[in-house]
Amino acid sequence: MLCKLAWGNVRRAGRDYLVYLLTLTLGVTVFYAFNTISMQVDIAGIDEEGLAQVMGSILGDLTYFLAGVMAFLMVYANNFIMKRRKKEFGLYQVLGMGRGRVATIMALETVIVSVVAFVAGIVLGVGLSQLMTFFTASLFKTQIANFHFFFSVHAFNLTLACMLVMFVLTLLLNLRAVRRTKLIELMGAERRNESIKTRNPWIAIAIFAVGVVLVGVAYYRLLRDGFPLTATDSKLQEAMNQFGITTAMVTVGTFALFWGLSGMLIKLLQSLRSVYWRGLNMFTVRQLSAKVNTVCFSMGVIAMILFLAITSVTCGMSIANVMNENLERYNPVDVSQTYAYYTPDTLDYYKEYINPSEADRMVLADSTVDLYPAWHGKGKSAGNNDETGKKVNIADVAGEHVQIDSYLSYPVGGSNPSVTPSEMCKIMGEKLPKAFGGSNADAMGLYVTPASQYNKLRQMMGEEPVHIGHDQYLLTCDMGGELVDLYTKYMAGGHALTLGGHTLKPATDKSDEDTAAIANSAMGSNGGTVVVADELLSQLNLQPYSSSLLVNYKQGMDTTEADESIKYTVLDNLLVDGKEPGAWRTFITRSEMYTQAAQMNGLISYLAIYIGFVLVVACAAILSIQQLSNVADGSRSYRVLAQIGCDDRQIRHSVMAQQAVFFLFPLAVGLAHSFVALKVIIELVSIFGNMSIGGTVGLTCAIFLAAYGGYFLVTYLMSTGMVRAAIATRYSE
Repeated sequence: MLCKLAWGNVRRAGRDYLVYLLTLTLGVTVFYAFNTISMQVDIAGIDEEGLAQVMGSILGDLTYFLAGVMAFLMVYANNFIMKRRKKEFGLYQVLGMGRGRVATIMALETVIVSVVAFVAGIVLGVGLSQLMTFFTASLFKTQIANFHFFFSVHAFNLTLACMLVMFVLTLLLNLRAVRRTKLIELMGAERRNESIKTRNPWIAIAIFAVGVVLVGVAYYRLLRDGFPLTATDSKLQEAMNQFGITTAMVTVGTFALFWGLSGMLIKLLQSLRSVYWRGLNMFTVRQLSAKVNTVCFSMGVIAMILFLAITSVTCGMSIANVMNENLERYNPVDVSQTYAYYTPDTLDYYKEYINPSEADRMVLADSTVDLYPAWHGKGKSAGNNDETGKKVNIADVAGEHVQIDSYLSYPVGGSNPSVTPSEMCKIMGEKLPKAFGGSNADAMGLYVTPASQYNKLRQMMGEEPVHIGHDQYLLTCDMGGELVDLYTKYMAGGHALTLGGHTLKPATDKSDEDTAAIANSAMGSNGGTVVVADELLSQLNLQPYSSSLLVNYKQGMDTTEADESIKYTVLDNLLVDGKEPGAWRTFITRSEMYTQAAQMNGLISYLAIYIGFVLVVACAAILSIQQLSNVADGSRSYRVLAQIGCDDRQIRHSVMAQQAVFFLFPLAVGLAHSFVALKVIIELVSIFGNMSIGGTVGLTCAIFLAAYGGYFLVTYLMSTGMVRAAIATRYSE
């Protein structure tokens, strides 16, 4: 009997359960779909060791956090249902039903709704996970050779565990509410509306104006100062303090905006008399003002969450795309090995902070060393031990190769670089972009390399050599973006460079970025290099900084086998007269770098979409429940409007206008914050390449519109249904 009654209640109160059901279903769908990532990686043919486990572990841990967010939403949504049905539960008790039986009915209803949501969510999640497999393959640039339907028991169990926790929490809160609420409160719940506090409109306008000023000043400060990442070490703490002030200003300003919104709306529309007195606009404005007063804090929170969601999704995926698009330029050869020379600063650091005895075996490098004999395996300087201890001759895989020597732009024993982006901007009468302020490209100056090595690298990459005369220079940079634009503009303007007392003129009118990489890397290895004639370089006695050996495998050799054969390469320290002029640094293959970039791209994209979608659903669900509660509280007002002759269309328009304000205002503020933050982020990332957010914004907007707009539509439809039911009560009385 109780089961039949509970099932009938769920069917009859289906509209009340709709937001709860929709939110829970979406939660189950995304929880299951995103936790099938390990199976998606396998089906997509991504054969990267440990990738599926790492992504599965990270997304699984994140699921627990997001489940907590969803649990809060379930409780919030359930409170709305309880508020709507208090009179019903009170009637049960009046008719003689005990509290225990009422609690049992509530438990059964919760079970029914939860099971329906879970089954629907799993069905949708299974379908979504099949589609996401193709998205996964596109992220990792693979082809699906053998697609087949799959079902993840692990994802199912994880999702079920999260849903059980939510169910138990919701059930306990429902039982607590029934046990503690008095019968008279249940029966009279419909007649007790939320108390509304009115505010002085002029004070509200003043607070609104303060909020506008705070947000505007915060925008200006962020656009002027940027993020602390661009600050040098000496100014980092000050930059962090200033950024903290900016963050506080935009946060306080956001809440002030919504606190004063009601007064601003009243005075603004009252000044437009032709609008204010038209139709039900006066009623609509008064309703808005009253409700904004009670939910201003939550609207501010929602605006800030939407800001974080929009920014994280757009920025995260865009940065991943920049890395992915420039990988070919960043990784010109099959394998590269970098050797860094000791400088006076390095020696001083070891003597003072590390170990003076270690500094005794180091020597200041006054010339570069030939890396290929050591790397080639000649003598006792190189060895390659695989897991079995077998010696492997690296010469068996090495084919075409070139060494790129990089020098600092000051002589041995000096300290001040003579060629920097700041000096170039000063000569051109332009301002140095903020992204370069704390970068090595400006603090250390541009590197210098001989033309013969640069041209040999170009030949390896199938390009014609470039002639650079004794009194000429060429600027190269593989990072793209504003650095390359700066160097190109400098050369195109015919500006000279002074290097070691020699005045040089540009050899071309364009900076080279396509053949500028001096090592395999993830985000570029050449922040700026001056290529000069070998004869000139030999006269300058510049301080060596690093040497990079760039190697392509022999023609016809399988890349996978070659990578595996040099996987465990270990090189002994190079010695010059018994001293070490430097140390071996990064050893990386192109395949390994592609793998790392693909992993990072995929992980960032999934995390951004996963977090962003759940946060947007959270915001939309909170707003939806708030608006439904407002409509329920105002049912008498709508009944009175119908009694005095207002038609259904006017009432529906009033409901639509109120809900549009509550949904669109937080979204507009969140978008404004995001646009300013993204402008600064794009400028910061431009040091690594031009970041295009067009495609990402399109995808983000589609996701947001589907979730946010869907909740708005559901809320409006449910609200109009509640209004019609309230009006119909008049005719039945």
